[in-house]
Amino acid sequence: MKFTLKIATSHFFLTRFSLLRPPIVTTIPLPLFNYPLPTRTRTITTTTTTTTTISTPSFPIYSACAPMSIATQHILQVRDKIELSDIERRIFDRLLATFRHFNLQTQLRVAGGWVRDKLLGKDCYDIDIALDNMMGTEFVDKVREYLLSIGEDAQGVCVIESNPDQSKHLETARMHLFDMWIDFVNLRSEEYTENSRIPSKQSFGTPEEDAYRRDLTINSIFYNINTGSVEDFTKRGISDLKSGRIVTPLPPKATFLDDPLRVLRAIRFGARFEFTLDEDLKVAAACGDVKDALAAKISRERIGTEVDLMISGNQPVKAMTHICDLTLFWIVFSLPPEFEPTISDGCERLCIAYLDTAWNLLHLLKQSTFTDEERRLSLFAALFLPLKNTTYQVKKAKVVPVVNYIIHDSLKRKSKDAEMVLDLHRASQKFLSLIPCLASNEGLQSDDVGWMRRLIDDVSVASRVRVLTGFLLRELKDLWRVALLVSILLHPIDINNIEDESLQLHKRRDLFNTVESAIIKLGLNKVWEVKPLISGKDVMNVLQLKGGGPLVKEWLEKSMAWQLANPSGTSEECIDWLRKANSKRVKLE
Repeated sequence: MKFTLKIATSHFFLTRFSLLRPPIVTTIPLPLFNYPLPTRTRTITTTTTTTTTISTPSFPIYSACAPMSIATQHILQVRDKIELSDIERRIFDRLLATFRHFNLQTQLRVAGGWVRDKLLGKDCYDIDIALDNMMGTEFVDKVREYLLSIGEDAQGVCVIESNPDQSKHLETARMHLFDMWIDFVNLRSEEYTENSRIPSKQSFGTPEEDAYRRDLTINSIFYNINTGSVEDFTKRGISDLKSGRIVTPLPPKATFLDDPLRVLRAIRFGARFEFTLDEDLKVAAACGDVKDALAAKISRERIGTEVDLMISGNQPVKAMTHICDLTLFWIVFSLPPEFEPTISDGCERLCIAYLDTAWNLLHLLKQSTFTDEERRLSLFAALFLPLKNTTYQVKKAKVVPVVNYIIHDSLKRKSKDAEMVLDLHRASQKFLSLIPCLASNEGLQSDDVGWMRRLIDDVSVASRVRVLTGFLLRELKDLWRVALLVSILLHPIDINNIEDESLQLHKRRDLFNTVESAIIKLGLNKVWEVKPLISGKDVMNVLQLKGGGPLVKEWLEKSMAWQLANPSGTSEECIDWLRKANSKRVKLE
C-alpha cells in the first residue's frame, strides 16, 4: 500500500527505502515501511544485580514513521544508593541543621528528576525538596533564620506564586545555597476538574499519595534527607528504571486525563533515556479522550516547551516518531482552520524522514560546525520542510506560510524562531541553485537563478557565483551553514544503490563540506561584516539626486554586487564604476 504526497518543490528524498530524484515531478510515493524490523538489544546493569538482556524493537512495531537512525547497544547502570557531591552534602547538612535547631517535626525529601538522575549516575542541578507537613515558605524562613544565626547570608530567597496558566499550581519557595537553586514545596494530594488541568482540590498529602500523583514511576522516587535512604512508594519506580520502562504510577488513561501534558512528558523521557513506552500507556495516549484533552486543556505554550525540549534533546527523532506513532502529530503541530494546498495523508512521515536525515547529517559533520541553537533551528527547519509551500491567509488578505502558524501559534515559540525557520526555508531554495556551481567551480549563467538576476547581468560569469553567494550570506549571517544543511537535504544525490542509507548520508556530508570549503575559499565567510565601499550619499552625488528612494537603494545593491565581484576594489574605483554605469543607463534611456 502507498500514500501519495504532493508538494511544490523541485527535489525530494525519502529516507529508509528510496531516494527520489525527479527534476520537476512533484508526486512522491510514500511506503508504509512493511518490512521486518531490526531489534535492539538493551543491556541493563546494576551495581549489585546480574546483567539483564532485553530485546526490544528499535522503534515501535506498528510504526509508520520508522527513522533510519541506527540504534546502538544501550548500557544502563542503576545505582543502589545515591552518592552525594560535596556541594549536595553541604546543602543537605544545612537543611538538617535547621531541622534540628528548631526541632521541626517534618521529613525532608528530594523528589523527582534529581533522584532519578542520581540513581543513573548523572549530575543534576535541579533540587526540589518536598516537605510532608509544612509549607515551603515556612521552612525557607526557618532556614534563613538559622543561617543568620551562624553568620551566613541567606541568598536569593523568593516565593514563586502559583500560576495555573503556566502549569504552576503550588506556591514554591526558592533559595540559593552554595551556588545552587533549591525549590521547596509541600507534599500534596490533588483532584482535577473535568475540563481543566487546574487542581480543584489540594491538600497536604502523604509521601505515597504524592508519589502516585506524579507523571511517571521513574519520577516518583524520593530521597529522604533525614534518613539518607531512597524511598520508592509506588514499589516499581526503581524496577522500571532498571528495566528501562516508561510507566505511569496509576492507570495511564486516568493519569493523562488528570494532566494531558504527561503524555508529552512520557514521550520526552522515553526518548531521552531510550526507554520503552508501556503498551497500556501507548494505548491510552492514542485514545480519542486523551487527545481531545491534550488539545483542550493544555496551553499551547506548555506543549511548545515540551516539543522544544525534545528537539533540543539527545533523541529528537525518536521523540517525534513517538508523537507520530501515537497519532498526536497534528494535535501537537496544529494547523490553521484553512490552508492550501491540502496536506495529503502521510505528510507527517515525510516530516520525520527529513528530521531523521538532518539529525544523522549533523552527527556526521564536525561537532564544532553548529552551535546548540543552530542545531535546534536546523532540526525545526528540517521537520517542517514538507510544509514550506503550504500557506494560510491572515487579515488583509496576507498569505503566510503555515509553518509560521505552527511555530508561533501552535507551539507559542518566539516570533524570532518562526522568522528564522521561514528564512531558512527560503534561503535553502536559493542555495539549491548555487550548489552545483559551488561544488564544481563552474560559472553561473543568469538563467540558472530566478532571484537577483538583475544584479548579475553586468557581472562576469566567473564572478556571478561569488556575488550571489555573498548576497545570500549577507542575508543569513551566521545561519548560512544551517541554510546550507537544509538545502543539502533537498539536493538530489547520485548513487547506484538507493537503499544504501549510509552512502546517502556520507554523500550529503561530502557535498556539505565541499560547498562550505568553496564558500570559505571565495573569502565569503563573515562577508556580512564587510562594509559597503560607498554610501547612499555617494550615490545621490553621482546620480545628482536631491533625496533617497528606490533608485538609490537599487544602485547601492548594484554597487555591492560590484564590490563582491571585485573584492580588492577601492571606494574610488567603485564610484568610478558607478559614474560609468549611470552614464550608460542615461544613454540607453
